[in-house]
Amino acid sequence: MLIALLMLVCSSSVYAAIWRPSVTTTFQWQLDSGHINTHVDAHVYDVDLFDVSTSTIHSLQSSGKKVICYFSAGSYEGWRSDHSAFPSDVIGHKLDGWNEKWLDIRDGRVKSIMSARLKKAQDKGCDGVEPDNVDGYTNDNGFHLTAHDQLTFNKWLATEAHNHGLSVGLKNDVDQIQELQSHFDWALNEECVNYNECKKYQPFIDAHKAVFHVEYVDSHSSGSSKKSSVCHSSRRPQQFITLIKDWDLTDWRLTC
Repeated sequence: MLIALLMLVCSSSVYAAIWRPSVTTTFQWQLDSGHINTHVDAHVYDVDLFDVSTSTIHSLQSSGKKVICYFSAGSYEGWRSDHSAFPSDVIGHKLDGWNEKWLDIRDGRVKSIMSARLKKAQDKGCDGVEPDNVDGYTNDNGFHLTAHDQLTFNKWLATEAHNHGLSVGLKNDVDQIQELQSHFDWALNEECVNYNECKKYQPFIDAHKAVFHVEYVDSHSSGSSKKSSVCHSSRRPQQFITLIKDWDLTDWRLTC
């Protein structure tokens, strides 16, 4: 009984210490492999877990910033340092338009690799994580993944991130927001104005959780017109924290 009580207290302490962005948090999202521009006026930096150095993370944090570390939780990327850990039978079909392949998220070996990535984020000192490609069930993934499979994996992922003391955001997966909102600390959406899907984020808004939102441009020269149309769009909830970004996710950005 005493051991169980101590475990409960320790678990509660970990969850209480997890950072959660406020609805007024500003952010920068830079995932290109170039030098991270640490002089952007933003409360939060979202950077690549594998590419960012520990010294850059610590430098940002020493200046009062929070750092979110990106990794793909649902796809195989052959250039990552841990790519050889993935057995061939968990690697499925190619993602449309990307040099990645879907993973069999039901497989315990995939979960073990993702746990190791979360440990890497914890060891590097990341405040939170952005797991990508957590909507494989809606794609031609090669494994006939179901909505239930995705919900099970995404809930596990959120719990595992919290167990590592990390804040975690729900990336896209808009059709499962209702079921997943309570498990995640914030959300990140791409292109919901373009696809007219922003209303689906009402559960996050009602829970007073930050919704980071990005719409893309093909060239920086079209940024101003894109900003005007997006920021004044009736499709975009005023509670959203919105950026206009290029597809390469360089340091360039415009804000609403």
